[in-house]
Amino acid sequence: MLEEKINKDYIAAMKARDSVRSSAINYLRAMIKQIKVDSRLESLDDAGVLAVIKKQIKQRQDSIEQFEKGGRPELAEKERAEIDLMKVYLPQELPLEEIKQIIAGVVADSGATSPKDMGNVIKLVRDKVAGRADGKLVSDLVKETLATL
Repeated sequence: MLEEKINKDYIAAMKARDSVRSSAINYLRAMIKQIKVDSRLESLDDAGVLAVIKKQIKQRQDSIEQFEKGGRPELAEKERAEIDLMKVYLPQELPLEEIKQIIAGVVADSGATSPKDMGNVIKLVRDKVAGRADGKLVSDLVKETLATL
């Protein structure tokens, strides 16, 4: 289970005195615990843990953007390091070509003919890629594909 792996990695980071890694993993553990407390759950399934991880990565990406605008590259770099630590727990992303093939297949199967069908196509593509592709990338590729029809 993913939550157990995160806890074991936290203990290993603490034993190795890796403060950056232990700090990032501990924050992730705290967010998982908060979701469990709020939802009154004993444990969180892997899908729930992945949702927490993705949310944390998204928040850090937003922080990087703000730090770079504010002229704080050292803080942006710290956030990037934490993103890299968290991405270890995500499933491996699909290659770009495979995502394009999935989109082409969905467009053909759904009978999409114009950009007006974008919402339906994106929903079907996201169901097929199941968290193994960035949502913004999928959206951009679907938009690009439907614009050429």
